[in-house]
Amino acid sequence: MASLKFPIFLFISSLSLHASMAEIICEDLPKDVCAFSIASSGKRCVLETAADKDGDVEHQCRTSEAVVERMADYIESDECVAACGVNRNSIGISSDSLLDQQFMAKLCAPVCYQNCPNVIDLYFNLAAGEGMY
Repeated sequence: MASLKFPIFLFISSLSLHASMAEIICEDLPKDVCAFSIASSGKRCVLETAADKDGDVEHQCRTSEAVVERMADYIESDECVAACGVNRNSIGISSDSLLDQQFMAKLCAPVCYQNCPNVIDLYFNLAAGEGMY
């Protein structure tokens, strides 16, 4: 009888583990983790401004059309945000930062370049799209 309890325990444990692993939906993320996150669909999350019913401007997390090929279900760590010099409160993304020498120095520093593939992938694709690479 004891030999039957262990497989049943494993099966029940796997069900509860699967249920606890929620998928990432950009629109459900709080604004302080939206930027530099990737939804379960593989699309990037982006912080945007929107006017509410009263005309007040608020920030909302939205799903972009930019697809990340090798990552999904990912929220960038605070360590990478700091190491790479990016800002989670940025609205959209601009290639202007690629012209800033201080920003590029942080982005290319080993602590960012070797440990933060999501940020590097984002800015590499931005540079390629702008014809900089």
